[in-house]
Amino acid sequence: MTDTSLKFLEKYLNNAAPTGYEAEGQKLWMDYLEPYVDEFITDNYGTAVGVINPEAEFKVVIEGHADEISWYVNYITDDGLIYVIRNGGSDHQIATSRRVNIHTKNGIVEGVFGWPAIHTRDKSSEQSPKLENICIDVGCSTKAEVEELGVHVGCVITYPDEFFVLNNNKFVCRALDNRMGGFMIAEVARLLKENNVKLDFGLYITNSVQEEVGLRGAEMITQRIKPDVAIVTDVCHDTTTPMIDKKKEGLTKIGDGPVISYAPAIQNNLRELIIKTAEDKNIPFQRLAASRVTGTDTDAFAYSNGGVASALISLPLRYMHTTVEMVHKDDVENVIQLIYNSLLNIKNKHNFSYFN
Repeated sequence: MTDTSLKFLEKYLNNAAPTGYEAEGQKLWMDYLEPYVDEFITDNYGTAVGVINPEAEFKVVIEGHADEISWYVNYITDDGLIYVIRNGGSDHQIATSRRVNIHTKNGIVEGVFGWPAIHTRDKSSEQSPKLENICIDVGCSTKAEVEELGVHVGCVITYPDEFFVLNNNKFVCRALDNRMGGFMIAEVARLLKENNVKLDFGLYITNSVQEEVGLRGAEMITQRIKPDVAIVTDVCHDTTTPMIDKKKEGLTKIGDGPVISYAPAIQNNLRELIIKTAEDKNIPFQRLAASRVTGTDTDAFAYSNGGVASALISLPLRYMHTTVEMVHKDDVENVIQLIYNSLLNIKNKHNFSYFN
């Protein structure tokens, strides 16, 4: 990573791009990627793809997703308080006492998720935060006053928390899940360009929308691209933090390297190519087993177009779906290197069949 790429990362993370409203973040991403690709593809819902060698018949995708979790305004009380529903997997338990940005046609309206003072709560039957009892205060006393600000049902709500570096080597921000993926695949494209690598296949650097509501952007764009191979990068849990059962979740840790997944959607020969690449290049890596699905865009690519050879390289992350998601700088570098070097080991019309 260069100073320029880190400045882009900070700008990219600090820009809000909630599910369904990713366009402004995609524009930032495309501006950064533009020197490293031959052309762009976009679709009606906002997925953006930078293409290298667009005329090539054999197509390889490297992919992350652009959207972040958020809330929708769902109901405004007569007293001017706002109740919400999820847009993606937003966590009700971390909402209380947080500042929020409500996105309106008039611009950002600031608010807070309020919570009753400890002095006023019944200690014998204390409630925990849940979707039914968290609400946003924008400083208004009536519904009409809220509406005058431009806030209405359907406005999307994000947290304003911004990027910072903790203890020199930990990146912390909301929405590392998974704009780190978009950043890392853009860095792969930069390295290919700066190292004068001439691929003998088409490379589709894909930043999909709407992953947080069911892999929808990947479902759409894979039908457009019709790739032969897909290497997806997303985040996975650091399971060394408190209250996580390693017997259930497995053992993965920030700082210990990229995480390579095992799952039915993972094409075994492609996965083994990636593992061999890591071993040959001395890139540290971890392993993770999924029971049925990866829960990432890998599943959308794998099961499309009659079956696309797909694999998943994950970035271990602490505190997923909070405002303080945390990753290790070394892991970010190593994911970039692992994807980059894996591409160098894929050849035109590479046959990943089990029946060669």
